[in-house]
Amino acid sequence: MPTMVQVSLDVVTIADALDLAAASLRAGADWLEAGTPLVLAEGTRAVAALCAAFPGVPVVADIKAMDGGGLEADMFLTAGASMVVVMGQAHDATITAAVRAAQRHNGQIVCDIMLCADKVARARRAEELGVHQISVHTGYDERTQHPERTPLDDLDAVIAAVQIPVQAVGGLSVEQALATIARGARSVVFGAPLILAGARPHPDAEARLREVVARVRGLAQAGS
Repeated sequence: MPTMVQVSLDVVTIADALDLAAASLRAGADWLEAGTPLVLAEGTRAVAALCAAFPGVPVVADIKAMDGGGLEADMFLTAGASMVVVMGQAHDATITAAVRAAQRHNGQIVCDIMLCADKVARARRAEELGVHQISVHTGYDERTQHPERTPLDDLDAVIAAVQIPVQAVGGLSVEQALATIARGARSVVFGAPLILAGARPHPDAEARLREVVARVRGLAQAGS
């Protein structure tokens, strides 16, 4: 699997999401993420709009499911999402139900292990339950209170513990995000700090993304 560039569309309107998605794809992004603010504001309509506007482009629905995993995954996969995010803090039954929904739709489940006490053990268990990808995530509020924390703290151990792809998300600079590739991450995520100005798309989002996508491709080629 080549290194995938995922762009998190953390806006709150479908119009802004479509504009930012178009710029992201022109810049060379591989995956579009319907970020949590977007799915909270617009629900499955946001995913359906992205899929209709950009057919064939994988869309990640970052719904952070904690319960009702089968129902919620089914809703967003039916709307066209290729991947749905379920929290590692959720019960095993929630994760299993989401995986079953993904199997029915030929989709995938990403397990976000944010705030799991033992991230390595939870990543292993999520892999056993059938998830397709692990997200090592340090959340916004946690970073605000503990700025010294970063997903890089746990990335190496999690990558070593599982066979499925792993990504690191949360407060990373561009340089840190690019460094995750050398550490074995199979996808790299760029979001608000790079492409938003406040709550709206940054006017230079496409140029910024084009530059980092070129760097991702260069790093991937150098490591191959």
